[in-house]
Amino acid sequence: MKIYVNQAGYLPGGKKTVILAQTETDGEETKKIRIMDENGKCILETDALYWGYDKDAGDHVWHADVSAVSEPGEYLAESPAGERSCLFRISEDLYEKTGQVLLKALYYQRCGTALEERCAGVFRRECCHTGKAVRLEDYEKLMSGGTVPLYEVRGGWHDAGDYGRYTTAAAAALAHLLYAYRFFPESFCGELNLPESGNGIPDILNECLYELRWLRKMQMEDGSVCHKLTSMRHANFVMPEQDDRQFILFRPSAMATGDFAAVMALASRVYAAYDSEFAQDALAAAEKAWNWLKSHPEFLGFENPPGCNTGDYGDTDDRDERLWAAAELYLCTGDPEYLKAAERLYAALSSEAETMVSMGWGDVSGFAGWCLLRENGELAEAYRQAFTAEAERIVDLCGKSGYGAAMETVDYGWGSNMVVLNRAMVLGTAYLLTSDQRYLECAGKQMDYILGVNATGFSYITGIGEHAAGHPHNRVTEADGIEETIPGFVVGGPCAVPADEKAEWLIVPGTPPMKCYLDLWECYSLNEITIYWNSPAVFVCAFLNDTGGKKGRIRI
Repeated sequence: MKIYVNQAGYLPGGKKTVILAQTETDGEETKKIRIMDENGKCILETDALYWGYDKDAGDHVWHADVSAVSEPGEYLAESPAGERSCLFRISEDLYEKTGQVLLKALYYQRCGTALEERCAGVFRRECCHTGKAVRLEDYEKLMSGGTVPLYEVRGGWHDAGDYGRYTTAAAAALAHLLYAYRFFPESFCGELNLPESGNGIPDILNECLYELRWLRKMQMEDGSVCHKLTSMRHANFVMPEQDDRQFILFRPSAMATGDFAAVMALASRVYAAYDSEFAQDALAAAEKAWNWLKSHPEFLGFENPPGCNTGDYGDTDDRDERLWAAAELYLCTGDPEYLKAAERLYAALSSEAETMVSMGWGDVSGFAGWCLLRENGELAEAYRQAFTAEAERIVDLCGKSGYGAAMETVDYGWGSNMVVLNRAMVLGTAYLLTSDQRYLECAGKQMDYILGVNATGFSYITGIGEHAAGHPHNRVTEADGIEETIPGFVVGGPCAVPADEKAEWLIVPGTPPMKCYLDLWECYSLNEITIYWNSPAVFVCAFLNDTGGKKGRIRI
């Protein structure tokens, strides 16, 4: 029998459910479970009640409510037969500390700068990727020795386990973080030991500003925004300072330009109190991008050119990006033309989409909702209904899982942990709108899942938990020669249809979806990292840290 707990821990007054699981049934309706303190003393003995069979996990599951344990300290759960859970902690600052580790991980993704020992410790490294980039149309000429225009593009975050930087991914990650700050500013008071710490700006905004200043460089003279900045092929598993491949500015896309317009408008509001010059420039850049979109109403997608194997972040519809941009620019300027554009785009999209509250790089319509919920018109009410309807669907999914995972079988694909975290954000939003306790509890269960209450027993955040993922698909982690793993990265999680050779070889066909995970660096479809998997985790931690959203509100 296995015993699963949230390996980071629980809030003193929060819901605490210990999961017992085994693959074969023994017919027992109840099982005994003890909670032991750090001195080995039993402080609670209770029954775990049979929940049923979870087909996605391939487990028979029992639940034990141990919410009565509320005294701060370190604990573990134990069966009468001696099976033990991982250690867990009860603490008021649990999610504040977890969120800080997740945020600091983004610092370790910084490109174009050295990571100094005073901030990075043992993970210090040299400056990387300082060369200038070439536009794709000039790449062959440059490689043949010709003279072409070059662009200064230094900065930003490495997107994932590779060294590329992608506009739509960056915008989504920034949105999660900047909106988290707008919703829950009290959750971001602590310093992260960044180079900028102590400059009078909250460190979450210091870290985001590093990415925003790079993103600003992706806009071209006509207002369009390049889709990505990568080399033609992924780098080998070398340290970033050893990667000398030529970086390329790939052509603009409507998705990149819309996302850029939206997140720059958002940034102009967030940073107005801290850096008025940057805020004004960001708004001007957002309006310039919007004007380009207006002059290019046609869909302009993106596909990799022949010979390129870096991520393409393709999409088939740019109306959600335009919607988000219109909503943000309306908040910035009050210009009714932006609101009219948002209303037109919402009407067109909502007639076709299953939901309008998605908040990932592929569908950003939910970000527009966060912008518009504070309004009093029909569009705001439509979004209120959309968030609560989706939250009801998610709660229903949560109730059908022995582990409380708000997932359908089909959801266990590449980056399944992103699905879990994005749904937790929807639940958090619905809770702020309704104060419905079910949404709060279900959101907490999604973070429990990420931190160890799942059929693998792994905490899917590196460095957090006794049994945490330790071998992510990340070039720096594999090339730095350091046994310790950089903490705070969310890994992709179970993928029932693995897309990399190692996982295809090692995962036995018929393995239950929730168990289709391996903590191996070669398994990029299971264990890669990326900035937009960390960012929703930061949002959810901020929500849970904010006493379950009791202080939070829709304050855009």
